[in-house]
Amino acid sequence: MSAPLIGLTTYREPARWGVWDQLADLLPTSYALAVEVGGGVPVLLPPAMPYDEAAMAVVRRLDGLVVSGGADVDPALYDEPAHPATGAPRPDRDAWELALLRAAEDVDLPVLGVCRGLQVMAVAAGGSLVQHLPETLGTAAHDPGGDGFGDVAVRLDPTSTLARLLGAERTGVRCHHHQAVSTHPGLTPVAWADDGTVEALERPGDGFWLGVQWHPEVYGDADLFQALVRAASGTV
Repeated sequence: MSAPLIGLTTYREPARWGVWDQLADLLPTSYALAVEVGGGVPVLLPPAMPYDEAAMAVVRRLDGLVVSGGADVDPALYDEPAHPATGAPRPDRDAWELALLRAAEDVDLPVLGVCRGLQVMAVAAGGSLVQHLPETLGTAAHDPGGDGFGDVAVRLDPTSTLARLLGAERTGVRCHHHQAVSTHPGLTPVAWADDGTVEALERPGDGFWLGVQWHPEVYGDADLFQALVRAASGTV
């Protein structure tokens, strides 16, 4: 059996390399490496128009999808004004990832959301976000600033798919987020930080539809990527 093709959504940002200084579609290498370690073949998915048609064409060729980390989701998508700390919207990426999730749901494609990916999954389901956790919690424990990661202890629902995959009811994770899921219709919370922040969501049913607020790829821990690849292979 050939290795499953796993799509990875990308940033679209100004970037510099060699003699070039221009807009680029990019993603930290840790995502692709985690897919490779998990047994899949990574495929980068920059935004493509028309979004709905392109998304359906893409998911018909993929075996699994990762909605990657990145910028804040536009709060207009969940009918709220932007908080002063909310970053500038990326309308092309928002529209593309929402279209990919709709298309993936239509064909029951296995999906893993990472950080922003979890938040996009919640918004796609009709949910909303807490726009600035430090204001709500009084701490920046989930995002220490710069390119650093916060070390966060997480409690897992022992009956969840996530707990089965990780083989634990508590674990330490690495986070880099100042926003979090608030409401999440149709999705089940299955992990929480000790401060109550939702750290993972699953969709009920037999399919693989999992989002985590942390960054499993930065640990060099491919457990969740391996699980996605197994689901993409039809071996879960």
